[in-house]
Amino acid sequence: MKIEKYSIGIGDRFGRQGVAQLAAFVKARENGVNVVPVWNKSNREHTLIGTVPQFTRLEADRAVKTLGWDSSYYVDADHIGINSVDLFIGPSNYFTLDVADFIGMEPAPDDLADFTKFCAKYIGTLKIPGIRNGLDVSKEMVVSVGKKYLSAAKEAGKVYRYIASRKGEDSFITEVSTDETNTPQTPVELFFVLAALSREKVPLQTIAPKFTGQFLKGIDYVGDVGQFGKEFDEDLAVISLAIKEFGFPETLKISIHSGSDKFSIYPTINRSIKKFDAGIHLKTAGTTWLEEVIGLAKSGGEGLRIAKEIYAQSYLRFEELAKPYLTVIDVRIDKLPKPAEVNKWGSTDFVRALKHDPADPQYNTSLRQLIHIGFKVSAEMGERFIGALDKSEATIGEGVTENIYERHLRPIFLGSD
Repeated sequence: MKIEKYSIGIGDRFGRQGVAQLAAFVKARENGVNVVPVWNKSNREHTLIGTVPQFTRLEADRAVKTLGWDSSYYVDADHIGINSVDLFIGPSNYFTLDVADFIGMEPAPDDLADFTKFCAKYIGTLKIPGIRNGLDVSKEMVVSVGKKYLSAAKEAGKVYRYIASRKGEDSFITEVSTDETNTPQTPVELFFVLAALSREKVPLQTIAPKFTGQFLKGIDYVGDVGQFGKEFDEDLAVISLAIKEFGFPETLKISIHSGSDKFSIYPTINRSIKKFDAGIHLKTAGTTWLEEVIGLAKSGGEGLRIAKEIYAQSYLRFEELAKPYLTVIDVRIDKLPKPAEVNKWGSTDFVRALKHDPADPQYNTSLRQLIHIGFKVSAEMGERFIGALDKSEATIGEGVTENIYERHLRPIFLGSD
């Protein structure tokens, strides 16, 4: 099984928007670019909402059947490890291996020595086509990368082999996530991380490195766009070389996690993938859930009341809801309106505060991030919330499709023209 050149991960917290999501991919294909959907939902999200991975598979299959989609599609076991993978084995055909807990874990001395010996031929000046100047590589650098990432690579190999033993080789896509670390990987570090993964014989097809800047949930990229572009170009060059050097599948490509709403870097991504003729996987994070809340608020009446309740409860329970996301949110409490103030808002006020439109003076990045992590509140509403989604289906669906196509697929893959 080989992943297509372009793909986007589409999360859907409550499994109601599959058709609306897929409609955006149909529109992209009608406009000349084939991007395949990857429905992703993590074990954490399933646990918070009370669903199981089979629900995600059913949603994807239902959407594909409804719209007659005849291209590939995938269901991602998002951010799983050896202790959480079993429930995903049957319904998933894409596995994002999360080895964050093993980054920085001291490897066995023999393993480190073997890795250093394997990489010895790269010590000196490493020439990478596409990078103007050679990269300086010392033995100390190789040892440093090994100490930081070798245990994580070995864990990835362990999890991959477990999945393969249950599903069979070549029946799923493997991604490894190395983005959940404090410091970004330099291109040369990425090269040696890939070297470590190759020694574990992981047939990697996507890898999620850590980039400079902040990829916060639901809002734009925070950082130097020019620096991101330089790193992204160099990482694409590293990927190209690693395919030849280490025997990875020719489909190997970069995955950008928390990639939704990063509007300021989409033109850079578009230029780079064209320049290198490279593939890309972009994993969106909760953007569909936010469109559901926007759609409810637009609908007025009970929908608006529910949207306000989600905000009020999220405001009161901020510490609880934020705990799993502290590294990927930056909510300014002083910028959040009091629930009593929000309760006076009409539909237009609520939508303008929540909808990601940097040109709108009422847009509030802190409010948007707070609602982003507040999906647990709506899950606790049970049928009341689901019923409201069904009543506002047309409004929500239109917003979901427009958001994915106009604000994500089109600028990344078709460009702004």
